[in-house]
Amino acid sequence: MLKKNVLKITAIALAAISSVTAFADDANIPSLKGKRIAISVTGTSHYFDLKSFQAQVAEVKRLGGTPITLDAGRNDKNLVSQLQTVVAQKPDAVVQTLGTLSVIDPYLKKIKDAGIPVFTIDVPSQHSINNTTSDNHDIGKKLAEQLIKDTGGKGNIIVFNGFYGVPVCAIRYDELKAALKKYPDLKIIQPELRDVIPNTVQDAYTQITALLNKYPKGSVAAIWSAWDIPQLGASKALIAAGRTEIKTYGVDGTPEVLALLKEKNTPVGADVAQQPAEIGKTAIQNVAKYLAGQKLPKETFVPALLATPKNVAEVNKLRGD
Repeated sequence: MLKKNVLKITAIALAAISSVTAFADDANIPSLKGKRIAISVTGTSHYFDLKSFQAQVAEVKRLGGTPITLDAGRNDKNLVSQLQTVVAQKPDAVVQTLGTLSVIDPYLKKIKDAGIPVFTIDVPSQHSINNTTSDNHDIGKKLAEQLIKDTGGKGNIIVFNGFYGVPVCAIRYDELKAALKKYPDLKIIQPELRDVIPNTVQDAYTQITALLNKYPKGSVAAIWSAWDIPQLGASKALIAAGRTEIKTYGVDGTPEVLALLKEKNTPVGADVAQQPAEIGKTAIQNVAKYLAGQKLPKETFVPALLATPKNVAEVNKLRGD
């Protein structure tokens, strides 16, 4: 039964008074006719980024507005430059997707101070009117709980921790650390690995391949990452080495990772599948509501789905993949 399955695998908890869970009735969304909306993205090379970006552009057009698209190509210098150009373009609103908070926050403030409403996706900035996101505390908690369940609360974990400055990654990592406090027999191998951009998959593959020579079968239980692109590289390395007894864990629901979940003897233990298209669409709808004079919460949560080998087909169906 679909309703029962949604309740079973939806990983969202509505705890904050200032937050709400999407979804809105499309028919009641105000028009953006005559409005110019700047859509600034860190990059579009990752599944989440691309789907969110495409949905934002499509929703601005659907509501009658004009999108101004700005893609930094996953380069902080480019991102700063494109945010600096926004003020001169004088859009009716700006939506920023992702980014290292310490890098972009001063420029979000400048945009706000210029009288341009700032909205964000996965960026809990004090200068943002509304941040559309998944409940990353719940994502981190659910992912950690699945890892603990699969390992029996014992063993060594390899952790990728290269982007702690990105708030959503920090939240997920902190939830992992909090969960592990109750399981002293489950330890993180030091030093932690650093995931990189670009060439994330190949770099993770190389790092894990090298570590497998150091840690024989039975000495590593799991590999954790805050997003699933390093998870993809790690999983491929495990398959190539015949070490699928080690399970990998990540976040986003990138199609290649979900495809591996369907494979026999997969090394993928779980992947929390976000709904980036719904997040992008919801962010633009929040812009339209605000410009029409409606009040918004500080954050809007879009449900995320915990995918495992047992329910990956259901998750794909619910996301429309």
